[in-house]
Order: sequence, then structure tokens, then C-alpha cells
Amino acid sequence: METPQFQQPQTSVGKFPVLEVWDPSAPRVFTKPVKQINEGPDVTKFLTSKAYRDIGMFVLQLNRAMCPRKSIGDDGKDKILTFQIGSEYETQPVESVRRLQEMLARVESYIDEAPPDQGPRRFGNISFRKWYHLVEDRVTDLLKEFLPDTALHLGLGGEGDATAMDELVAYFLGGFGSAQRLDYGTGHELSFLAFLGCLWKLGAFKDGKPGGDIERSIVLGVFEPYLRVVRRLILTYTLEPAGSHGVWGLDDHSFQPYIYGSAQLTRAITDSDPMPIEGSLFRAPRPAQVVTADYVQEERKKNMYFSAVGFINDVKKGPFWEHSPILFDISGIKDGWGKINKGMIKMFNAEVLSKFPVVQHFPFGSLFSWDQDTDAITPQQSIHMANQPISAIPVSTAPSALAGAGTAAPWAQNTGVPQPSGPGISSSRAPWGQGHPVPSPSQPRPGVVGGQPPVTRAPWAKSSDRPSG
Repeated sequence: METPQFQQPQTSVGKFPVLEVWDPSAPRVFTKPVKQINEGPDVTKFLTSKAYRDIGMFVLQLNRAMCPRKSIGDDGKDKILTFQIGSEYETQPVESVRRLQEMLARVESYIDEAPPDQGPRRFGNISFRKWYHLVEDRVTDLLKEFLPDTALHLGLGGEGDATAMDELVAYFLGGFGSAQRLDYGTGHELSFLAFLGCLWKLGAFKDGKPGGDIERSIVLGVFEPYLRVVRRLILTYTLEPAGSHGVWGLDDHSFQPYIYGSAQLTRAITDSDPMPIEGSLFRAPRPAQVVTADYVQEERKKNMYFSAVGFINDVKKGPFWEHSPILFDISGIKDGWGKINKGMIKMFNAEVLSKFPVVQHFPFGSLFSWDQDTDAITPQQSIHMANQPISAIPVSTAPSALAGAGTAAPWAQNTGVPQPSGPGISSSRAPWGQGHPVPSPSQPRPGVVGGQPPVTRAPWAKSSDRPSG
């Protein structure tokens, strides 16, 4: 199926679309975000919604900003700029980002008011509920203290009782896990991304330089510090993975740091170049070095991909190939970080945005709307739907819950992601190239039917040299 052409919004910078910033002078009708995804077929509708379009557009906007930049210096030689953890985008940010950093630090400090329970437990620590309720009780005051009034008061005068605050609170609280289930996963990470997207639409980041600089500050100055808070919560309260594929998932808790972290290491581009789909930054770490713990420990200080892998090493023991086989597969890619980044975008679309267990709790308001995108194309059928909860609908006739490599995602066509290669090939498998043979994990493989590997497995791991099992 041909990838649909993206209809560029008026807010695009050059040929690269960016998320819309709402007109502060226009009245707006806000709505309290509510749950809309209740069973598998609802995911299909989500994949053609305005919310899905905007999420994808914002991810690609942030992703492209993290790619190294090149220009011609005064000496006529290429000048390369890279954007790392701990750079001025984090340490000397604009006021809007600095205030969000302070808010995250305040939220993290509440851990001291809710020390972990010392009693016996099988799953997450129940004191997480106390921490969460502290945030819940104080969230309105927090947002009033740290967010600009212009964002909170935008659209006042419109019809309805809801305000921008109602929508911001829903996504902010959703970004820190579930107090009921004592877990955290990629759906919660997605909620925090939506919180930042809401702020973008409300004009909270207008004090930053557009065209890349403010996006880098959002990623390095807000999103990475947010991940640090989350990782401390996971360690302190032993939060369970939410919506995880277990050993056959990319990561138990996160996905986006692998997108932005791989972008940090792609080959450099100019501001007018498209995102590279292969190649690496000169002298960038080799993908295979993610299996070397000492090297990861050093690189995690600078790069988000290695920072995420470093956290895996903090919480998991044993051979890397055994507890993280998908990341190990990816470490065998020979075509560089550009190809890994392209594959991460595709996998994010399939494993986060297209999976019912991940997106089922995502709420929809006016900023991320359940309304249908008139330019969207209905996702084509796929056996991927068999993995979605369906009520009284045969798999053979059910609409697909997978947008594939952009069949329903107008933003995905900018990634250069290839289409699935044929019937029965799920986009959750990341066909980014041939890697090295991977030893089989010692635990039984979930989802094996008729000798076929689970669909989440990266196909470049296939090799005649791979031990059977």
C-alpha cells in the first residue's frame, strides 16, 4: 500500500512539519481527557485520529532536532555540532525548560516523604501509592507555580467548563506510572510526551529558538531529567513493567530514549537535509559496544541510548544477549546509527502506538483529540490484529490495529521506513538489516506457534549459526 503524502501544516519549518502552536488570541473549547480505547478495534480508530497524527509529528520533530548538524566553517572545512546529555541545552536552558526542571526536582523530592515500605511484598512497593497521591494532591499548585500563565490561561473565554489545566493534569499524572497496578511502562512515557506536546501547543516554549534549539532543550533538558526521576521511582518502589513483552520486548519500561539517543549518533546533516536513514557520526560508538558494560557506563553520561541501556544493566544481571535479545540483535547492525534510528521510529509506531496494552489508558481531550484526521488512511489488514483484544469479531474480518510503516501515519513517510515485505510480516519485527547470530535466551519463548518465532523478534537475528531452541 502506497504511503500517503503528508499534508504539511502551515506551522511547518521548510519542508519538515512541526507541531502546531495554538493562537493565544483565539477562544478554545477544552475538554477533560477521557479514555476512548476499550478494545482492540478502537486502536484502529486511534491510528487515524488527530492525536496519533500529532504524537507522531512531535516525535519526528524532536528526533530530527537531535541529529548532529554540519556547516562550513571559516576555514572552509565541515563544522560538526553534536547534542549531548549535560550540554548547555540541559545546563543553561531557556526559562520555560529551567522551570520544568525545577518542577521535576520537586516531584522527585516527594520520594523522601514516602519512603519504601519495609514489609514483605511480591510485586511493587505499596509506598509508591503514597508518593503518587502526594503528587496528585499537589499537581494543580505545581503546574500553577512552574508553568507560564500564558499557557494555563490560553483560550479562556471559550465555551465549556474545562480548562487547559484539566488536560495538562491528566497527561502529567499519567506520566509517572499507575498507583493502582504499581507499574510503569511505555504508555506512561507516552503520556509525559503528550504533556510536553500540550505545552508546545499552548505556547509554553515560545521563549526558545525555533528550528531545533528549543526541541533539543525539551529532549535533553526535560525528557532526560524526567527519565532520571522515573528510573529512581522504579528502583525505589520496584515498579513492575507495564505492557512489557518481557525478554522479547525492546525495554521493560522505556522506548523514546532509544529514538533520540540513536539520532544523536547518526551522520551529521544540514538544517535543510532530510533525516539520514543510514550512516553514523564520525567516531561515534559502534552499536556493538552496547554489550560492553564499562563502555556503556561511560557513554551513558552523554548519550540517551546508552543511558537507557545503562539502566537495564543497573536492574538486570546476566548476559546481555539473554536479558535483552532485541537490543542485542540491533547491536549487530552494520549500516550505522541512521538505520537504527529509522528502525526505532518504525518499531515505536508498531510496538507502542499500535499496541492495545500500551495505549489503552491514553486519554483524549482537545489538545490530543480523538477526532478523526481527514487525511489519514485506514490501516490495512494484518495478522498483527490477532494480538489485540477483540470482542466478538473474527480475526479474519477484523480491521487491523497496525499502521505498519506509515500506511495510516502521514508523519511516518518522512522516516523513509520501508513497508512490510509481505502478508503476515508484522511491523513489530524490525527489518533493519542483518546482524550477528544471537544465542537463544534460556527461558521459553512466549507466543511460539507452529515453530514460528514471536512477532516482536527482530528478523536480522535469523541465522544458520544461531543455536536452536
